Amino acid sequence: MFGFRRARNGELGSERGSLAVEFAVAGPILILIVAFLIAGARLTVAGNAVESAAASAAREASLSRSGFEAQMNATETAQLTLSQSGYACDALSVSINDSGLGAQLGETGVVSATINCTVSMSDIALPGLGGTRTLTATANSPVDAYRERND
Repeated sequence: MFGFRRARNGELGSERGSLAVEFAVAGPILILIVAFLIAGARLTVAGNAVESAAASAAREASLSRSGFEAQMNATETAQLTLSQSGYACDALSVSINDSGLGAQLGETGVVSATINCTVSMSDIALPGLGGTRTLTATANSPVDAYRERND
């Protein structure tokens, strides 16, 4: 009459409210799982952006004529690449190994760029995920063996 189901043992309404209890237990767990997936995806995409910035910075540095110019060009390129990808680093450091710029004519040198980008996680409301994470990427780029040298 009231829509209650009879349980096997004949008690009326023995399952009443069980769905609410299940949701009260499972709901927060599902929300946490989704939030962790979002945080993981965000870190993965940010890591890809940092790797792309490192590759661009290394390439730009390999086209430079001096170590100072390589550092300046690599830093500018890394900042531009990260801003175009939509990620802003709270702290960005770009280190260049420009020893490949001094290779002799006919020898191929290699320039490497290492980027450290600190991203804020405070906008993700999960316990233990606040604060910042530092993402690091290194990329190498060859220096043209027959380009003009500054000797």
